[in-house]
Amino acid sequence: MTLPTRVVLDQEETPTKWYNILPDLPTFPPPLNPATRAPVSPDELAGVFPMGLIRQEASSDRFVDIPEEVQDAYRLLNRPSILQRATHLEQYLKTPAKIYFKREDLGPTGSHKANTAFAQAYYNRKEGVEQLVTETGAGQWGSALSLATQYFGLKCKVFMVRASFDQKPYRKHVMRLYGAEVTPSPSAETSFGQKLLAENPSHPGSLGIAISEALEFVVSHPNSKYSLGSVLNHVLLHQTVIGQEAQKQFQMLDVVPDYVIGCVGGGSNFAGFAYPFIGEALRAGAGATEFVAVESEAVPSMTQGRYEYDFGDTAHLTPLLKMHTLGSGFIPSPIHAGGLRYHGLAPTLSVLVDAGIVKPRAVDQLASFEAGRIFATTEGIIPAPESAHAIRAAIDLAVEAKRKNEPKVIAFNLSGHGLLDLEGYSAFLDGRLAASSAAAG
Repeated sequence: MTLPTRVVLDQEETPTKWYNILPDLPTFPPPLNPATRAPVSPDELAGVFPMGLIRQEASSDRFVDIPEEVQDAYRLLNRPSILQRATHLEQYLKTPAKIYFKREDLGPTGSHKANTAFAQAYYNRKEGVEQLVTETGAGQWGSALSLATQYFGLKCKVFMVRASFDQKPYRKHVMRLYGAEVTPSPSAETSFGQKLLAENPSHPGSLGIAISEALEFVVSHPNSKYSLGSVLNHVLLHQTVIGQEAQKQFQMLDVVPDYVIGCVGGGSNFAGFAYPFIGEALRAGAGATEFVAVESEAVPSMTQGRYEYDFGDTAHLTPLLKMHTLGSGFIPSPIHAGGLRYHGLAPTLSVLVDAGIVKPRAVDQLASFEAGRIFATTEGIIPAPESAHAIRAAIDLAVEAKRKNEPKVIAFNLSGHGLLDLEGYSAFLDGRLAASSAAAG
């Protein structure tokens, strides 16, 4: 049987509910107040997040209704997105495997991040918030929130990791076009940033530092709230429109994927793609699908980190989260996959990795860029450096299927395009790109 190369859903098939994995997890350690070590109460988070998102953070409901205004906004984001077969990549690899990928690169900002950005902007506007403040690594999240706040009539302030601010200048131009104010982090706008710059005027920054600056900025600016692009439960919840669509699309093919793959920084795009499949497997008690989470060797929180309570930011302003972590003081090397530079891992995903339900693997920067080059030359799509990590794993599994002569079905999330990451590809093609390695914390 010849399977379609593109599986397209009608617009009315866009999910109307988000999937919440919390009720299906074997356990979930709550966030703790660092002073008392007691579970954090909703009131303790109210100064940072709107109550609508706080309720989602600890919801026991397996499915959460998507507000109609957010559903309308998802149409702007070209939801539902396409499930596409990588036939030319299959032919290049001479593999019996069938490789499918979810097209999260086709929205206005070019990545999956807008799925939660629009939801967060909606809930904040609903509660009268005037400004959202956030951090961004590669700039995909900052771009998404900048557009979302413009759409819902809010202001946006973005602290962008300085290494990415310098490497990816066009990302900051996108954010500014959407009306956001963009500041390289560490910055002179916060006391924590000033302290770090005094110690090292050329500090490359980190996501943990940018989070600290965003939080410090929020508490000193009335009617502002913090917005996060990954890690927390409500963020991963909003991304599950991806996996729910993919489930329908594979059902239309009458196919069950043998592998579901996503790259991992904090965990949002992997969770958005894989959690609906994982939840189904957990409820059934078994499943044929293997879930593969791919991180950078430079920031190996899953494969080398400790599973323990740690702060989500460098200045220790957040609650303690039980997660796989390299330590809140970890400063990664300035690799081009800026979205994979967070020191920790989403607590829900950490539970799944610890339980052996999700299989982690780490990929070197050079190997991932080579995978991105192969994908570009075969499928015509230039993937984000982050997404190229997932492609690397898909290629490796397809080669393994060839060696074993097994017709596996491999699915990965193309979390974003790389059209604003061409300096990294240029460095790779010119031989100027170094292999990635973990930096000391």
